[in-house]
Amino acid sequence: MAFSELYISGVRLTGPPPEPYLRQVAAIRWLERLEGLTLSRPVTFLVGENGMGKSTLLEAIAVAWGFNPEGGTVNFNFSTRDSHSRLWERLRLIRGVRRPRDGFFLRAESFYNVATQVDELSYEQYYGGSLHERSHGESFLALVQNRFSGRGLYLLDEPEAALSPRGQLALLCCIHDLVGLDSQFIIATHSPLLMAFPGAELLQLDEEGISRVELRETSHYQLTRRFLEAPEKMLAQLLAANEQDDD
Repeated sequence: MAFSELYISGVRLTGPPPEPYLRQVAAIRWLERLEGLTLSRPVTFLVGENGMGKSTLLEAIAVAWGFNPEGGTVNFNFSTRDSHSRLWERLRLIRGVRRPRDGFFLRAESFYNVATQVDELSYEQYYGGSLHERSHGESFLALVQNRFSGRGLYLLDEPEAALSPRGQLALLCCIHDLVGLDSQFIIATHSPLLMAFPGAELLQLDEEGISRVELRETSHYQLTRRFLEAPEKMLAQLLAANEQDDD
């Protein structure tokens, strides 16, 4: 998929965030200072530490597109709890010429609610059966494998929360196949396994701004590598420092 064919090629704020607390969120604060954020590849990962605004930004993109705030397709309109911000009201999406024929917004924290809605609407046939009759990880992969049909816009918020390392690798294969079918993904994640997707764009959100990075430059990769290379040594140092803090 060429850049000109992306369904969303950029994100801009059209005014100050509607809720004052959003200016304390790093991603939103920096997005307000920038002229806009350009997306240049079919797979974009939003990465960074907790509290930097990855999920907040992804949620606003999803709602601005027309997805249900709690997840699902543009046709889902259920609401368990109205907890999303109004950031989407000030967000302008730079849309491509082509419109996707499919789409889905997945939030790990509200996937149970989406699965319940699928059952209540008798949509199980489109999802490979009831999502509640599988484990969390199995139901998530069933959703991607059976419901995501290609030529779609798919927004995923921390999908690794449901998946084992093997499951994350299976998801990478699904993403690869769907990109080959003219799909675009925007994914907020902490997983170095997912970030390793070939040719993906990694946007790191931190207090210094929003920057494009390579996999090995992310703190997620560096910390995971250091731990796996010497887990006993790292744990000994970490726990010793923790005991000193307790004293």
